Amino acid sequence: MERRRMGSTTLEVGAVGLGCMPMSWAYSTSRQRGGESLRAVHRALDLGGGATLLDTADMYGPFTNELLLGRVLKERRSEAFVSTKVGLLVGEGHLVANGRPGYVRRACDASLRRLQTDVIDLYQLHRADPEVPVEETWGAMAELVREGKVRSLGLCAVGGARSGRRPGARPHRGTLEQLSRLQRVFPVTAVEAELSVWSREALETLLPWCTGHGVAFLAATPLGSGYLTGTLTPGEGFEPDDARARHPRFTAEMMAANQPIVAGLRRVAARHGEDVTPAQVALAWVLAQGPHVVAVPGTKQERWAGQNAAAAALRLTAEDLAELRDLPAALD
Repeated sequence: MERRRMGSTTLEVGAVGLGCMPMSWAYSTSRQRGGESLRAVHRALDLGGGATLLDTADMYGPFTNELLLGRVLKERRSEAFVSTKVGLLVGEGHLVANGRPGYVRRACDASLRRLQTDVIDLYQLHRADPEVPVEETWGAMAELVREGKVRSLGLCAVGGARSGRRPGARPHRGTLEQLSRLQRVFPVTAVEAELSVWSREALETLLPWCTGHGVAFLAATPLGSGYLTGTLTPGEGFEPDDARARHPRFTAEMMAANQPIVAGLRRVAARHGEDVTPAQVALAWVLAQGPHVVAVPGTKQERWAGQNAAAAALRLTAEDLAELRDLPAALD
């Protein structure tokens, strides 16, 4: 794995970090257990290497995700690479962007308190505020770097997988335009966007941009929100507050229709040994897309944190990559 300089700290690329969102937001609230989530974070830090990337946001919960991580960071801050996000507020049934410079400063101070740290390694703009020039928001974030509260800045992509499949659409066009503007204000050191075996739009434009500019790429939802693990049963259903209950790909019909993708992952896994899982193959495929890629699967269980991190050591063959390349496109 390569160590990439980001501000005054480093990040292991070519590794599997820990996406913390499911620990307190968006997925199966009844199955969220604070103690189990804490054990998952400790497990990631015990493993070292790229697994020490902890990715969260102030809106997750809201706020409870950062509070949970703070309980670990209070004891083990020096072992972790901490990424959190700003720019989205949770309203009644909807999200609201806020990119006002004063708000950014207040939000950063609040995140530092919740995380029980004096510096954030990577501070990401979750969404640009349509009412505020993105340069003003980014300038406020850059001031936080100069003040020593933040070490580096990143951007979360807009224009996700579904919009990228519309006829004539250019995937992540909005993000590319924002990146061009932001680079004139202060360097972008990381971009976070969806990338997985069944959501490949970032390969067309966004990943090449990161390669060309020496920017780290954080691959979000690399396990397809759990579908690519092969552990979800079509028709089993989700809790009402689970984001997947409203996603077209997670209807019983579409989950059944997309089973050939999971079957392909199982075939490749079987070639590497009985202990290798479809999830590990899916993560290894993401890492194979470039040396500057970090996979950030979300988990709230210690068991999965360990399994996911081990995927960084899985080397896919040319035959494997060809088979995964030829898997059918996801239906939704």
